Amino acid sequence: MKYYIGVDIGGTNIAVGLVDENGRLLAKKSEPTQVERGCDALMEKTASLCVQLCKEQGKNLDEIQKIGIGVPGTVRCSTGEVMYSCNLPLERVNIADIISDKCRLPVTVLNDADAAAYGEYFVDGNKFESFVCITLGTGIGAGIILNGRIYNGFNGAGAEIGHTTLIKDGILCACGRKGCWEKYASATALIAQTAAAAEANPNSIMAGGKIDGQTAFRAAEKGDKAAERVISEYVEYVAEGLINVVNTFQPNKIVIGGGISKEGEPFISRIREYVYRYDYNRYMDKTIISAASLFNDAGIIGAALY
Repeated sequence: MKYYIGVDIGGTNIAVGLVDENGRLLAKKSEPTQVERGCDALMEKTASLCVQLCKEQGKNLDEIQKIGIGVPGTVRCSTGEVMYSCNLPLERVNIADIISDKCRLPVTVLNDADAAAYGEYFVDGNKFESFVCITLGTGIGAGIILNGRIYNGFNGAGAEIGHTTLIKDGILCACGRKGCWEKYASATALIAQTAAAAEANPNSIMAGGKIDGQTAFRAAEKGDKAAERVISEYVEYVAEGLINVVNTFQPNKIVIGGGISKEGEPFISRIREYVYRYDYNRYMDKTIISAASLFNDAGIIGAALY
């Protein structure tokens, strides 16, 4: 049996996992990213987590075939260099060389959404010619797989669908533009929308407590009207971006990943209904839209197997 380490570097957490050649995640661990500490600390923590994971699982690093790393931003996969990431302190940084030097293992680097897409495709999508994975996290990632191969443009910078404009002159994005889809439909956006609604509605169940990506869903289940308005608007923001994806690619299947996808079919069905109502396609087969099956583990597994 061959073993790999998959790494998912996100804007909120760094997660590492031990994955076998069949795509089984055997163990994982994570720590906060702490982007404010800068690039060197980020690389040191990533390498340290890989080493710690192996020790905890009773394996030496020389038993690992390779480390695969998914990272948000544009990646030159041939060299392992991250050219730019708006949510991490990474610009023209060769992650592959740095982590390889620290861990003494070969390292492959790819965009984190591509990694998630590859993981989901491995377990659920390889019967389709065209497959798209959208991850709702700190930002919005998108991975596109056509005929079994990741598509990310001629220069590796493609599929940044989260940075397509949803609302002109809208909320300022970390990328420098205004109105990007991820400013309205990411998990971060949902938390901000929930917080605003809680402040505006002091009698809401959402008011006065800790707010996360589940707050509005749990409050809506108890009949909270303000929470239901938050979710309804959020569903529309997610669906409007997906309509752009469908109208552009008409893929066989789209899976929605990230922690919010754990809300399952009640959430996904509302998105699906909206997309099917307004996408350009009439009278033809519809794109299958479903929740991802690997949730937050997709990036780890996909990076390890890539």
